[in-house]
Amino acid sequence: MTAASTRLVHTVGVGALEWLHAHRDGFRLEPDADPETGYLERFKPVGELAVICKVLFREGVAGSRQADLARRLLDHAWREVLDGGQALVRGQRTEPISPIPFETYVPFRELGHSQPELERAIRLNHRLGSWARLEVLPVRRLGLSAFERRFGLTPSLPEDEAFGRTWLARRPEPWTVDTRIGYDITHTVFHLTDWGEDPDRLPPETAGHLQQWLPVWLDDWLDLERWDLLGELLVVDACLPRPTLDASAWEGFAAAQQPDGAVPPMGGMPAGDPQDVFDLVYHSTLVAAFASVLATSRALERLTAEAPA
Repeated sequence: MTAASTRLVHTVGVGALEWLHAHRDGFRLEPDADPETGYLERFKPVGELAVICKVLFREGVAGSRQADLARRLLDHAWREVLDGGQALVRGQRTEPISPIPFETYVPFRELGHSQPELERAIRLNHRLGSWARLEVLPVRRLGLSAFERRFGLTPSLPEDEAFGRTWLARRPEPWTVDTRIGYDITHTVFHLTDWGEDPDRLPPETAGHLQQWLPVWLDDWLDLERWDLLGELLVVDACLPRPTLDASAWEGFAAAQQPDGAVPPMGGMPAGDPQDVFDLVYHSTLVAAFASVLATSRALERLTAEAPA
C-alpha cells in the first residue's frame, strides 16, 4: 500500500466517524419496544460502537479530530443512551439469561466505565446452567467465550473448542461462501484475534487458508457492491499476520462512501425516514471506521519495517 493509498484509507475512517457523531442520536433505545421485536436489540449498535472506539484508541493512529469524536461518541453512548449503565441493568432484568447486556457492557468496562449492579447479575447468571447451554450459532458461542475471558470469567466453553465448531475452523469448500457464511468467517476472526489486537492467535493453518482465499472473496463482494461485508473482509485482511492491504478493494470501498461519510450496506445510499436510514447504514459506517484504523495501523507498521535503518 502506497502513501497515497494509506491517506485514502485514513480519510475513509475520518469521514465515517464524522457521520456517526453527527447522527449519534440514532443510537437510541426503545423502552416501549414490542416484546416480539425485543428491547435488547437496540443495544447491539451501542456495543459495536464501543468496540470500534476501543480499537481506535488501542491502535494509536487516529488524528486528534478522530480521537475527540470517538471520546464524545462514547460519552454520549454511556451517559445519554445507556443512562450510565442503568439501561443495561434494566435489560438484564427484562431477559435474565440474554448475553446481550453483558456483551454490550464488556467494551465499556474495558474503557473504564463501571456498573456494579450489572456485574453482580452477570456473575450470578454465569453460574446458571441456562447461561452455558443457551443455543446459539458456533461463531456466537466463540464470541461469548471471548467476552467471558475478557471480563474475567471462566469461559462456558473453552475458546479452542468453540473455535473448532465454526465454519472457518473446519475449512470446507471456500467457493460455497455466501453472505451468512461470510459474516461467520469475519466474526470468527474478530473474536479469535480480539478485534485485531493479536493476529498471532489465529492458528497458522487458518491464517494460511484466509491468506489464500481472501483476495477472491474481496473481489466477489466488491463486484456485488456488498459494502458492509466487503468492509468486514478488509478488517479480516488487517487481522492477518501478513495483511495484503488490497488497494483495489479499498478504492472500491472508498468510492461507495458518501460525501457526508456514510457507507451504504450495499449498492447506493438508501432513502426514507432518518431513523430507518440510520438503522440500515450505521453498521457499514462503523465497519468503515474499524477497517480504516486497522489498515492504517498495519500500513504504517509496514512502512516502518521497510524504512532504512
